[in-house]
Amino acid sequence: MAIEYRVLGKTGIRVSALGFGGSEIGYQEVAQRTVDKILGTALDAGINVIDTAECYANGEQLIGKALAHRRAEVTLMTKCGHARLDSASQPDWDPKMLASSIDRSLKNLRTDHVDVMQFHSCSKETLRDDRVVEVLTRARDAGKTRYIGYSGDSDVAVLAVEMVIFDTLQISLSIADQEAIDVVMPKAAARGMGVIVKRPIANAAWRSGTKPPADWYTQPYWDRLQKLRYDFLQSEVEEAAAVALRFTLGTAGVSTAIVGTTRVERIAQNIGYASRGALPTSEYEAIRARWKSVARSDWTGQR
Repeated sequence: MAIEYRVLGKTGIRVSALGFGGSEIGYQEVAQRTVDKILGTALDAGINVIDTAECYANGEQLIGKALAHRRAEVTLMTKCGHARLDSASQPDWDPKMLASSIDRSLKNLRTDHVDVMQFHSCSKETLRDDRVVEVLTRARDAGKTRYIGYSGDSDVAVLAVEMVIFDTLQISLSIADQEAIDVVMPKAAARGMGVIVKRPIANAAWRSGTKPPADWYTQPYWDRLQKLRYDFLQSEVEEAAAVALRFTLGTAGVSTAIVGTTRVERIAQNIGYASRGALPTSEYEAIRARWKSVARSDWTGQR
């Protein structure tokens, strides 16, 4: 199974098409020894993109410890903007809190810099606040991050792209979330931005079958898939995952797609899916056509 490498837009960073997302290991309180195995397996296989956020519980600390002796091997990304519970007296996006959170992330990750520091799903109003944006640019100028990015969706993502400040964009894109393909991706391509895709397999929402998933985060995708009724979702669960991931990775302009997991064996499975390459054009276009014929106007990008 071969890992494909791409370029993260104008940054010029060589990244694996398949990356690792750290939300699950943080929110699900995965043991350090398991995180060590997951990330060790990922890096040994050639995955070199690790994405996390300070608000993912203790996810940064887990990753920082696991990467302590392999930091130079990875393109390390994190996100800032949301006040932690231990600093609840400061509101989200307060400039002072934001500056402190960047320093905490570096400490958590056991590094003196990250490769990309990203704003985490803020509003248009926040993006237009020069005091807030300046915190991120100062962090870059101080060497705390090599590049800066925005993580978010829909019309706020469009604004972030148009601001000509950010080097990268992290956005939702999948078989159940295609607004970005038409609305955001062309603008990002014109700017030469590196695009990081989150939720590339739509949280595998089809796994729950005809019963809605219990978590609120996955349910919107499950609802959409009940209406989209893609033929390939009738095949084996794992084959459906392969099609979903290959659809996302085959979308023009995608630099890397981050997939999280709490299970070591999933790393090899995901690499296997990705190594099969892009879907045949006819299959890709059939998924796009189905979306265009069924998708409602309120099926916007999901955070």
